[in-house]
Amino acid sequence: MSEERVVPFIEHLVELRKRLVVIVIAVVVGMGVAWNFSTDILNFIEKPLTGKTYLTDIKKKAYSKVKEWSPALYTRYKLEQEVNAPEKKRPLNYSAPLEPFFIQCKISMLAGFILVLPIVFFQVWLFIAPGLTRQERKLVIPFVTAATITFCIGAMFFLVIIWPVIINFSLSYEAEGLQSWFNISAYVNFCLRLVLLFGLIFELPVLTLLLARLGVVSYAFLAPKRKYALLASSIVAAFHADLITMFVIMIPLYLMYEVSVWVAFIFGKKKVKIEDELPAT
Repeated sequence: MSEERVVPFIEHLVELRKRLVVIVIAVVVGMGVAWNFSTDILNFIEKPLTGKTYLTDIKKKAYSKVKEWSPALYTRYKLEQEVNAPEKKRPLNYSAPLEPFFIQCKISMLAGFILVLPIVFFQVWLFIAPGLTRQERKLVIPFVTAATITFCIGAMFFLVIIWPVIINFSLSYEAEGLQSWFNISAYVNFCLRLVLLFGLIFELPVLTLLLARLGVVSYAFLAPKRKYALLASSIVAAFHADLITMFVIMIPLYLMYEVSVWVAFIFGKKKVKIEDELPAT
């Protein structure tokens, strides 16, 4: 490798280290702020364990319609027990010293990371900015704003919509002689991992928008690759053991790719045809 190539490569590594140091410091500060409400976040994560979620209200409305239209089915399948099922306390358990403390650290770290997302994305932008034109560098504020908002939307979408579905499905296996006994580490780690994953999934349209404006990708490039996107979504989802979790990851992931395709179509860089005029003879 020639000296001309080595020097720029080392400069890129130095710049990357600088950006990573700033990100780490920001996350540590955010973690300190998030520590004060980490218990509230844990309580929110635990809420589906009571069995009372938005799914409960949907079930009640559906079962009331069944009772109205077909009382025989309502009685036969004992739907009244489902409607009047009381809340059940299912406390999380731990089996190792300091386990709750480390869980609180993990929750605070992820919450602190989300708090300082604008700083994180700004540092990412500063790292790639030297390779952009002056016009392209003006996209910094839209990029940081959109990336932060979409990550938060993805995280909240999971916590509010998907997480209760997963836990409700898991609790449906409870029966006489088979009761849930959740370990705090397994429960919280599973949740935090999916929060981060859904936040990143929702970043896909923003990344596509940026690349499309820069002319790196286009609708013509992304549209024919839908089948590969579906395959990739399935492979990513396959790393999760249970079938329900696989589907709740695969479907949003592919839908975000579909949104990205149309984002590239609407906001992508338009190709301008330049026709040389022949001189009149």
